[in-house]
Order: sequence, then C-alpha cells, then structure tokens
Amino acid sequence: MKKRLLKNYARLIVKSGINIKKGQDVVVRADLDQTEFVMSVVEECYKAGARKVEVEWDIQKLTKLHQKYRSLETLSTVEKWEEARMEHRCEKLPCMIYLVSEDPDGLDGMDGEKYAKSSQARYKIVKPYRDRMDNKYQWCIAAVPGEAWAKKMFPDLSAKKAVEKLWEAILYTSRADGPDPIKAWKEHNDYIRGKCDILNALGLDSLEYSASNGTSLKVGLIDGTVFMGGCEDTLQGRGFNANIPSEEVFISPDRDRAEGIVYSTRPLSYNGQLIENFSVRFENGKVTEVHAEKNEELLKQLVSMDDGAAHLGECALVPYDSPIRKSELTFYNTLFDENSACHLALGAGFTNTLVGYDKLTVEECHKRGINESMVHEDFMIGTPDLKIVGNKKDGTSVLIFENGNWAI
Repeated sequence: MKKRLLKNYARLIVKSGINIKKGQDVVVRADLDQTEFVMSVVEECYKAGARKVEVEWDIQKLTKLHQKYRSLETLSTVEKWEEARMEHRCEKLPCMIYLVSEDPDGLDGMDGEKYAKSSQARYKIVKPYRDRMDNKYQWCIAAVPGEAWAKKMFPDLSAKKAVEKLWEAILYTSRADGPDPIKAWKEHNDYIRGKCDILNALGLDSLEYSASNGTSLKVGLIDGTVFMGGCEDTLQGRGFNANIPSEEVFISPDRDRAEGIVYSTRPLSYNGQLIENFSVRFENGKVTEVHAEKNEELLKQLVSMDDGAAHLGECALVPYDSPIRKSELTFYNTLFDENSACHLALGAGFTNTLVGYDKLTVEECHKRGINESMVHEDFMIGTPDLKIVGNKKDGTSVLIFENGNWAI
C-alpha cells in the first residue's frame, strides 16, 4: 500500500476523527497487526499538538487464554490501579482512538457464560466512570487489516495479498483513497447533516419497517429526540467523527415501544464470534424471541446480559447504495457492515440524541426513555426492498425509505 495513502489515512483519523486540539492527551488502543501504522497515527497526533500519546495493545489470543485459565473471581475483579486509571481519564478526558483489526472468529470456543458473568461484574464498577466521561471527550473507531481478518474476507489469496486487498477496501469505504480525505469527509458530513435536518423537521413519532424477508417492525420515538449523523460535538463544543467509515443517520428510540419481528441481513460479530441468519421479535419494546442458524445460544446470551440488552438503543438509516454495500464485500466487522445497510442496536442508547441533554443527568435521560445497558450491539436489517414509513405526531405519514434507499 502506498505510504502517501496511509499517511493521509492516519491524518484523517487524527484531524477529522478525534479532531485533537493542542495540549490534549491521546490514548490509542490497537492490536499488534499494524504497528507501523500505529506509529504513524501517534506521530500525526504529536504533529497536531498532542501533549502525550499512550498506546495500549490488545491481543485477542491473550484474551482467550485469560478467559480459559483465570478464575471467574479474578476475571471479575477491577483492580485498584484500573480504577485509578479510569479516575485519571475522567479528569484529563483524553481523546481515544480505537484501531480495530481482530479476527472475526478469534474467540470461537471461549466459555461464553464465564465471559458474560465477569463482564457483568466489572460493569458495575466501570459504569460510574463511563457516565462521568459520557459526551465529554472525542473518540474515533477506525480499522486496519489483520492477517486473520483479511484471510476471512479473501480466503483464496495469499496472506500478503489478502492484507493488501483489505487495505484497499478500508481506504475506499473510509473515503480515504483520494487526494484529500479531510475535504471528502467535510463534504460527506454536510450531506449527512442535510438528511438529519429534513428528518428533524418532520416531527416523527414512530418508524415502521417492512421487507419481503418477513421484517415487520414498528419502533416508537421519544418526544424531544433528534436524528444525528456524521460529525458530532462534545459538551465542550469540540466536533469529532466517532466512526470512520460512517454512512448512518441515527436516533435513539423509546426503549419500551417496539412491536414486531426483524430479520438480520448480515452476520453479527459479537465477542469474537459470528451470529448468522437470525431474527428478533419484540413486544412492548422487549425482545421476546430470537432464532439463529449459527450461534443462537450466543444471541440469547447477548439479549440477557442485563435488562437493557433486550431493548433497542438505536435506529440507524443507511442507504442500500452506500459505498460499503457497493463494494459487495461482507467485512465480518460491525464498523463496516453496519454502514452497508440500515441497522438496529440492542442495548445502550445515546443520551445526546435528547434535546437539552446537557441539562439532564444520565439518570434523567434514561427516565425519558433512552435505553441503559452494558452492551450496544448493532445488527444489519437493510435489504434491496426495505421500506420505512415515518408516522408523524399529527397522525400523517411520510415515506422515508423505498427500495432500500432514501425517499426524502
């Protein structure tokens, strides 16, 4: 891959992704797959004025070993030094960059029940720190190729060629393969903002989804919420792009207003395993039934992680003709696959979709109907014939999506 393109991509993540300001700290979390690119990102952070950049390395195989050999008690324990680190980050509010590259099947065979119980125990300690940082710092999730991930997508190629092919796909779908990715993202953000403005002017009360695969779902919206997408702002007014790539316009629905059934159209990568060809049924906002051809038990585990895991936290609108879908690739990675088609998310909602959220506590946002959960898992439901109708508060309706694409 040309060094110029990779340098532009690193700069995009720093300048448009986290949009760092001089004097801020940065934490980069990455796997060991692309150490040279990580160094490039770190250098771009310093060039942009970072005070200090730290790199935290994740190793998927180590995660699996820890889960196998540590006791449930040890896995569930949040050490004092971990709490001290979280307290420090609540005070400093560093920018966070997450570079994902993990193997989609890398945690197959792991004891799922043990993992779930330890995660639930840790969440009780971690949650207050997360709440204190919510909407106060810039963050960005982007991707780099991992060899196992590349081979999953391109099994007929050698490892080297598969990685090169995945680099091409990442840069293309991230709008980072042109001469000026930062300008391309500014134009893209303007387009997304225009769609949000149209939707927010409609005064919608609910969304109805239907498709020939059997999807028939009605989702209620909270009065006083707005559609968002592309660049968003921290409470301090600092803009950032949380996901590169991103094609979605999203809103957090009323956790207690979802009726019907929805069918997935792409695999869901959850905890290093793939859940495939599944359906989810809702009654009074809660999941009452799930089925999956692959990893059904894992899907059941997901919706039982806590009470909120069985409710919706996000409705995202993505046109079927998005660059990711047009690539005709399944990435087996939610960052990309969620931007190939409309999707929903089980679990936590976004408090900043509420008008005036900055004057509300997190608890007050949840009382208004924003879902609370330790998980947030997006699953894809878009099809070539997906239809979405928006029902207005005045009783009239408007066609939002037709044949999988925008109708407004």
